[in-house]
Amino acid sequence: MRLHDLKPAPGSRKKRTRVARGIAGKRGKTGGRGTKGQGARSGGGKGPYFEGGQLPLVRRLPFKRGFNNPFRQAYQEVNIWLIERTFEDGAEVNPITLEEAGLIRDSGNPVAILGSGDLSKKLTVKANRFTKSARAKIEEKGGSTEVLPLRITGLHATIRKLPQEDEVVRYPRMK
Repeated sequence: MRLHDLKPAPGSRKKRTRVARGIAGKRGKTGGRGTKGQGARSGGGKGPYFEGGQLPLVRRLPFKRGFNNPFRQAYQEVNIWLIERTFEDGAEVNPITLEEAGLIRDSGNPVAILGSGDLSKKLTVKANRFTKSARAKIEEKGGSTEVLPLRITGLHATIRKLPQEDEVVRYPRMK
């Protein structure tokens, strides 16, 4: 077989319909547009959400489209009872150990510790945010809490950039 022997499969190549080419053709004369009126004119017809002159749904319900706050900071939440179940007495809990234990997805994103559940172990917990009840429960058992600074992402990063060395110290995995 040579290049000049190659042919497309039968029926796979179809000639396009040439509309409005005389009265004899299948799509001749008016070319399937009917006679006169808005739809027959070039550029005729209304936009995709025209509703016969009544106020379109997308203009009646602007709140349905919602609002996305570009400065929103999404936290990964971890409850005290999960930490109690996962870590041993005297352990250090930080975003990296939480990720390794499977309690959060990404250690680079901010972590919030919530106070749901009981704690019976002395732990050192490092996170970006603590609820009052979580902090009280950790410190009540002789543990300590440390608030980590937020890593700047999204629009925040365009406004204020951290020095590269500073980020590597705070988040050891980043390179």
